[in-house]
Amino acid sequence: MDKGKGVMGSNARRWAVDFSDNSTSPSSRDVPDPPGFSRASIDQDDSTLSRQKKDAESNWKAQKAWEVAQAPFKNLLMMGFMMWMAGSTVHLFSIGITFSALWQPISALQSVGKIFEPYKDSRVELLGPKLLFIALNLGGLALGVWKLNALGLLPTHTSDWVSSLPPAQEVEYSGGGLNLS
Repeated sequence: MDKGKGVMGSNARRWAVDFSDNSTSPSSRDVPDPPGFSRASIDQDDSTLSRQKKDAESNWKAQKAWEVAQAPFKNLLMMGFMMWMAGSTVHLFSIGITFSALWQPISALQSVGKIFEPYKDSRVELLGPKLLFIALNLGGLALGVWKLNALGLLPTHTSDWVSSLPPAQEVEYSGGGLNLS
């Protein structure tokens, strides 16, 4: 026997299976379909299936875009609780939490386009989710500014600006009345 050649002999197709139906029994087309089964659903063309697949993908993208848009709300509640726990005195922890509350919304607002990029589709409207995302992050920013004001770190009183005011006029007392020079 030659090396590399198999023993095939005269029965080369001995293990081949013939799938042609030569029986006299009724074919499967003659058997009625069970209740609830429709051959039309199997025989749908590829365009209908691809359209349904695209619709399902668009619905999924829209749903995920709304979930991403609502995510800052959870962060807003958590940050509010952390600021409440930090108290109203100025110390390292309260300042760190406050600046974290300011930094997170600012960085999120700078990357709105990048955050919603995976959900971009001609069938998905992203204006609503983007506006909600921006509004919630602006709420987080407002919460951080409120905490800065509560800590007294925002210059909102006249005494905060006293160094930039011109010096007051000198007042002299001369017995009978005031003389302003």
